Amino acid sequence: MRIAVLAFLLAVLLVFPGLVPNSPGHLGSLAETALPWCGLGVPLLLVWAAVRRSLKGAVAVLVPALAWAVVFGPAFAAGHGSGRPDFQALTLNVGGDRTAPGDVAREVKAIDADVVALQKVPRPAMGAYERELRAAYPHHVVGDTIGLWSRYPLRDVERLDLGGAWPHALRAVARTPVGDAAFYAVRLPSVRVGVTQGFAVAQRDASAARLAERVARDPTSRVVLLGDLNGSLRDRGLAPLTRGLRSTREQAGHGLGFTWPAAFPVVRIDHVLVRGLTATGTEVLPDLGSDHRPVLTGLRGGGR
Repeated sequence: MRIAVLAFLLAVLLVFPGLVPNSPGHLGSLAETALPWCGLGVPLLLVWAAVRRSLKGAVAVLVPALAWAVVFGPAFAAGHGSGRPDFQALTLNVGGDRTAPGDVAREVKAIDADVVALQKVPRPAMGAYERELRAAYPHHVVGDTIGLWSRYPLRDVERLDLGGAWPHALRAVARTPVGDAAFYAVRLPSVRVGVTQGFAVAQRDASAARLAERVARDPTSRVVLLGDLNGSLRDRGLAPLTRGLRSTREQAGHGLGFTWPAAFPVVRIDHVLVRGLTATGTEVLPDLGSDHRPVLTGLRGGGR
């Protein structure tokens, strides 16, 4: 009986994580972030049923197994994305002092994206990144620890203050092969987990809401948001962004696409979101020495 009850509760959590209240400690956001890993409860319950020799318990565990397959199975389906991209965009949190500008720049140039957003660039190292990437990317803008490099001319540059300890975003319009597109290079405030404060996402959520408001009133029909959002898109705190932008992983990715921590990724917090464009493919690239993995996405004109 206990196995069946736990199996039912696990299935409900997988299908309806929004039922978990966000107070205290933003538990709802934490549950949504960890949701893919809740599937580990299935083999644990199966082992328990086997130890108890409970056929009914084993059958009950099929319910959360099916729930996990329904929720996450489509991400592994073939056929996501198609066609030749008009251009490619790359996002990477370089990890601060974990990486050397020359090494990262060499890897970035080898990836051969057309637009590159780098976050958490140490201020003393920004000049080195500018020098190393200048030949491959003649157009660039930087602000604080964020930079946007492009093969296409950039204009209408804005440095956006989203609240918190540092400016969190850059915006610039690039003249891409399919027309003007507004690019946002973003790093939202960090998230911490603590005994007293719980899942501390309040500052990130506030910045995400301000960013979503700015994106919603962007006059450019094509928008590409590249960056470290410090959260899973299942997290309700990032819902203001996902209401107006589409995830390229959902459009054209394969698998869960975890990006952090780089050595053994357990969550996707680095994202490419778009409006007015369609993803032809998106992939998480190998570890380049940062604690985040880079994400490369192909884009073409069209899309809602």
